[in-house]
Amino acid sequence: FDRDGADAMRWFLMSSPILRGGNLVVTEQGIRDSVRQVMIPLWNSWYFFGLYANASESGTGYDAKWSTASTDPLDRYLLAKCRQFVEGMTHQLDNYEVAAACDSTRSFLDVLTNWYIRRSRDRFWGDNAEAFDTLYTVLDVVCRVTAPLLPLTTEEVWRGLTGGRSVHLTDWPAADELPADDALVAAMDAVRDVCSAASALRKAAGLRNRLPLATLTVVVDNAAALAGFEGIVADELNVKQVRLLDIAAPEAASYGVSQRLTVNARAAGPRLGKDVQLAIKGSKSGDWSVAEDGTVTSGGLALAEGEYTLETVAGDTDGGSATAVLPHGGFVVLDTTVTPELAAEGLARDLVRTVQQARRDAGLDVSDRIALTVTGPADVLDAARTHEQLVSRETLATSVGYADGAEVAVAVTKA
Repeated sequence: FDRDGADAMRWFLMSSPILRGGNLVVTEQGIRDSVRQVMIPLWNSWYFFGLYANASESGTGYDAKWSTASTDPLDRYLLAKCRQFVEGMTHQLDNYEVAAACDSTRSFLDVLTNWYIRRSRDRFWGDNAEAFDTLYTVLDVVCRVTAPLLPLTTEEVWRGLTGGRSVHLTDWPAADELPADDALVAAMDAVRDVCSAASALRKAAGLRNRLPLATLTVVVDNAAALAGFEGIVADELNVKQVRLLDIAAPEAASYGVSQRLTVNARAAGPRLGKDVQLAIKGSKSGDWSVAEDGTVTSGGLALAEGEYTLETVAGDTDGGSATAVLPHGGFVVLDTTVTPELAAEGLARDLVRTVQQARRDAGLDVSDRIALTVTGPADVLDAARTHEQLVSRETLATSVGYADGAEVAVAVTKA
């Protein structure tokens, strides 16, 4: 309790297999995972909000308010996702599905911290009122919904956020207080799947995140549903261009990706009897097809939903690209060729990270402007000069000086 807190133990037990009728081995690591996976993300979200709200360029801070009126796609997605979260938690806790409620909470906090906040940092830095109000609203709702699961953590966050007496004396939130947009949620969830798959390709190819790449091609059943989100994907994955293709388009076949049918003998057997072997043989030999209405036929036999799985399988690549299959159908193709121009921009972005660390080490506030001096070899200095505007914008540098050196080093002073 002294080290991790009572909420950590509480969460560890409520999210455990015990509540599903299973066994549990109590370990200190399991309790610490409760802190890492749930309590820290919630606390960091509140800390991020307070840090940027108090660092508002107005000098007086921003007094956020409850609002669901934002028209920004990321705000609308988070609010609609939060509505689904409230609906799910209400059902789960009403029916004593406590472990499932813990899973829902963990999943939503991942969306909040690893997608919404990370994708919205520039908007908070820019004093965007809609972003502040949206995050305030969602944090308020999350605290009220998860108060039965994390009573002490939510109390501290909610009181700091609202100034109210206690989160445990407030009303349970109603889902209809939040906007519904299932189409947007489905599209943004698909975008997150795309980014996750492409990020895994980057990692497998040893291409660091700050190194820009030329192109990502996304091939899905309904490419039009992702139209308008290309900028988010490009920024998240640090690629110059995002191309959307329907999986039925002739060009999609050129990527060497195919579909594979697997017949579920246990599900199809009771209906087909001995003929299920014909269906299995057809799936393995390629004697199967998918009609325009979605009907799947294998070995001359029509299969019902649940009697088969249809997977997209990535083919071989030519060495200049990498392919990954998406969890709900379709695939992504990442151009992994690194040109000298892309490499130079990557060096500049690496430099930005070094400067940001130097700012923190110097104890500077997030809003402080700086004078920057960059020391390094010729390739680093050339990259910094070429992308000086990027470096200055990202680090709040009002001036940039350069000096030759064998090692990369930066000096920052408050401007």
